[in-house]
Amino acid sequence: MAETYPNHPGAKGKGITRATSEAAADAVAPNVSHLRNLALHTLERLGDATPLEACEAANLPRESLQPRFSELQRMGFVEPTGERRRNPSGKSAAVLRLTEKARMRLAGGEA
Repeated sequence: MAETYPNHPGAKGKGITRATSEAAADAVAPNVSHLRNLALHTLERLGDATPLEACEAANLPRESLQPRFSELQRMGFVEPTGERRRNPSGKSAAVLRLTEKARMRLAGGEA
C-alpha cells in the first residue's frame, strides 16, 4: 500500500491476517471514491443515520459501505450526532450526519 489511511482503505490484523486485510483494502481501492460518494449522497438523502441504516438504504452490503463512513469521518465529511440507535443485531451504533465540509462538496464547492 503506497497511500495511507484514510486516502486508501485501511487494513487490520497481524501476520497472515494482516496480509489478507491489506489485499482486501487494495482490491476495494479502485472503487473507494465511488463508494464514498454513494455514502455521502445516501446520508444526505436520509439525514442522520447509522452506517447500517445507510447500507440498507443504498442497497449495498455492509462490507462495502460501512468502512467508508470511518474514512469519511477521518476526512472530516461526517460526524457523530451524539445519538445512538440499535442495529438489527441489538448492538448500539452511532448516528452520523454530514458536516458542512461535506455539504459544500455535494453542492459542487471545493472540499
